[in-house]
Amino acid sequence: MKQRAGYKAAELVRDGMVIGIGTGSTTAFALERVAELVREGNRILGVPTSFQAEQRAADLGIPLTTLKEHPALDLTIDGADQVDPAFRLVKGRGAAQVRERVVAEASDRLLIVIDESKLKNALSGDIPLEVLPFACPVVMRCISSLGGVPVLREGIRKDGPVISDNGNFIIDASFPCIESPEEMERDLNNLPGVPGCGLFCEFAKKTTVIVGTTADCLVLDTPEKTR
Repeated sequence: MKQRAGYKAAELVRDGMVIGIGTGSTTAFALERVAELVREGNRILGVPTSFQAEQRAADLGIPLTTLKEHPALDLTIDGADQVDPAFRLVKGRGAAQVRERVVAEASDRLLIVIDESKLKNALSGDIPLEVLPFACPVVMRCISSLGGVPVLREGIRKDGPVISDNGNFIIDASFPCIESPEEMERDLNNLPGVPGCGLFCEFAKKTTVIVGTTADCLVLDTPEKTR
């Protein structure tokens, strides 16, 4: 399912494009196809959202650039942990949500590639926050006051906390129900010491969701884009 979604997204990449390269396993399949386009002679440049994305793209032979050189991108291919019917997203399982938000803002179009298990009627559960290490105690107290349960994310095969590409910690804030994602996004992003959380509500109008299923792919657009 992930492979179908990733390959479908790569079909929308054209010669001469500068694209954002998201982080995650589904995006990795899209990169395989983008690399084929490059080998066929297409001029495509990528702006990675993480060290992992940078390394994958480099290993596949996709030329890389930066937002300094190309502050406006044609599209970004990225994944998500949850997508609701209004195309609001939860991201950050890979701890790259801050850079992913910056690259999404720079892009004319955001392609979100997922398998069908990521489609949700409502957003809930863990919302990742990138947090300055100095601010962690204060942020955890604030999350509790908002009704969440904060947990500092620990590394796997590494002692101690997960460190983001920006040198910060990740706190996963669990909420049983998120009645207003926009309001929750604003409250979390406004906490002192938080560069960004994993709720993405502001990009719905330029988002296309590509869903890999057991049999095919679904390409979902917002009503504004289908009129």
